[in-house]
Amino acid sequence: MTKTMGVGILGAGNISTAYLKLAPLFKGLEVRAVADIVPEAAKARADEFGVLALTPDQMLANDEIDVIVNLTIPDAHYRVSKDIVSAGKHAYSEKPLVLTLEEGEDLRAAAKSNGVEVGCAPDTFLGGAHQQARAIIDDGHVGKIVSGTCHVMSYGMEHWHPNPDFFFKPGAGPVLDIGPYYIANLINLVGPVKRVTAFSGSARDKREITSEPRRGEFVTVETPTTIHAVMEFHNGAIITLGASWDVQAHQHANMELYGTDASLYVPDPNFFGGELVIARRDGEREIVEPWAHPLGVPNWERPNGPPFANYRTAGLADMVQAIGEGKKPRCSLDATLHGVDVMTSILKSGETGNAIELTTTCERPEALGPEKAQALLK
Repeated sequence: MTKTMGVGILGAGNISTAYLKLAPLFKGLEVRAVADIVPEAAKARADEFGVLALTPDQMLANDEIDVIVNLTIPDAHYRVSKDIVSAGKHAYSEKPLVLTLEEGEDLRAAAKSNGVEVGCAPDTFLGGAHQQARAIIDDGHVGKIVSGTCHVMSYGMEHWHPNPDFFFKPGAGPVLDIGPYYIANLINLVGPVKRVTAFSGSARDKREITSEPRRGEFVTVETPTTIHAVMEFHNGAIITLGASWDVQAHQHANMELYGTDASLYVPDPNFFGGELVIARRDGEREIVEPWAHPLGVPNWERPNGPPFANYRTAGLADMVQAIGEGKKPRCSLDATLHGVDVMTSILKSGETGNAIELTTTCERPEALGPEKAQALLK
């Protein structure tokens, strides 16, 4: 019988709730502790879920913890993940894994020298809708993907987040904060990227917070908030990405992929489920009947509207299973670093005006069909 891995959650902020609520759905792992640089925050979250409250150093030294989930702020991801692997523990990070390719390669070397694995969110591409889109493409139902469009646009984060400052610092912005969902899904559906070009800018130097408790304060913008990029993939596809927090309203779809035989409309990559549509040249639109995929079943209540599918921790569970089987995780370091290369190259292209050839590549993650997805769940 495969060993159950002890999991530590490092970072007791908002996102930790999802991991702590959803981890019990999955095989092979057990959350045993929460740590935070603010002891009171760790204790409150630990008490809520009946696990240990530790300091970060205590978690790194705890023999009952095999893998640590890094939920710190983006600027600390590299340093904290390196501390984790240097302590001989597997690391699974929230996105983005690192802020530069150099940091990523250093983290890879540290993980290799310590004989541990590194994985990274997002894992939403493992959801039922996106894996069904993968099957539709792989089975040739829309022909070869030759182009596409992606749009992730809104009027920003300062209207809802209580402390939105980090969203507007280097390491965040719409490309590095929301972009990982889109880039990870494109790698899943289309494959690795060959080169990129982009233009970028910001509508304002300062943004007023309209959420509580800091309503009326201003955040300084230190990273582009509007980016329009074009990505050329190794398979020849050319796909545009519009990412902005300067848009009051729009009618763009989240993701459309254009094949030689039909178009595929893909739901928001920020979520595990959603509606798939196949559209043909004669105007026919087929709403795809959802397949029986366990990671597409609505399971998460929201204040307004119907429940939706939320299986955050699926990537961690897949990594735990892959470690036991000696396989590459689907949310692998290779795919994650390629995504970092894509996103940081987009930002660099926006600064310089030059097209940038990527220096990394990766394989498409192995598909996660219904049967394999079920094998992750208890």
